[in-house]
Amino acid sequence: MRTTKIAMADDNRELVSLMEEYINLQPNMEVVATAYNGRACMEVIENVDIDVLILDVIMPYLDGIAVLDSIKEKAASNEIHVIMLSAFGQEAIMQRAAEYGASYFLMKPFELEYLIKQINHLTGSENEVKTGTIEEQVVELLRVVGIPLHIKGFTYLKQAITFVHEDESFLEKITKRLYPAVADRYSTTATRVERSIRHAIDLVWKNEEIETIAAAFSYSDDRLASKPSNSRFIAMAVDSIKHKK
Repeated sequence: MRTTKIAMADDNRELVSLMEEYINLQPNMEVVATAYNGRACMEVIENVDIDVLILDVIMPYLDGIAVLDSIKEKAASNEIHVIMLSAFGQEAIMQRAAEYGASYFLMKPFELEYLIKQINHLTGSENEVKTGTIEEQVVELLRVVGIPLHIKGFTYLKQAITFVHEDESFLEKITKRLYPAVADRYSTTATRVERSIRHAIDLVWKNEEIETIAAAFSYSDDRLASKPSNSRFIAMAVDSIKHKK
C-alpha cells in the first residue's frame, strides 16, 4: 500500500498537532512536514517531497493564497493536492483559491475523519485502503470502546496493543519492556506512557458504558464491572482482535 506524504501549514499549533496525530494513525498516510507560517510552508514545498498540502488561508508572512500562487508557478509543485482551510466561508476567497489550483476547501471547524476521506479521495486511495490490518483493527476497537482519538493515551494504547499482538511476552514485563518500547517510539518516558494509558482507561469506565465495552470486547458485562489494570485492558484488546480474525 502506497503511503501518502502530507504537509500541513497553519499558525494554529494546537490544530496542527491534532491533525498530525490523527493522520499518522492512518495506515496509508504520514505527516512528513509542518509549518506555522507562509514562508516556512514555501521552504517545505521546495525541499520536501509531498503528495498533499493542508493549507490555512490566513497565516503570517505569506497567506495561503500567496502560497498557492507560488505553487502554481512551479511546475514541480503542480502535482501537489492542496486542501485549503478557513474559518471564514467567503465565496470570493474560495473562488480565488480554486482558480489558483486548490483541490478542496474545508471550513473550520471540521471533523478529522472527513479530512481523511478527502485526502483518500484526492489521492485515489479509497480503494487501496483495505480493512483488516492489525493497526486498523486496534484503532477501530479503541474508537468503539470510547477512548477519545485526540488524547495521548489513545496513541500509546494503539502502539502497546500492536506490540503485544506481535509478541505477547511484552505483557510479562509491562513496566520494564512494554512502556519503554512505546516511549521510545514517541520520544517520551515510560512513566508518561503508563499514566496516559491509565487516564484513557479511566475516561472509558467513568462513562459507565459497560454494554458498549462488553460488545466491543465480546465479553459479558459482569467481567467488565470493575475497571481493569493497564495490562488487563491491553490483554483483553489483543484477545478480542485475535478472536475476530
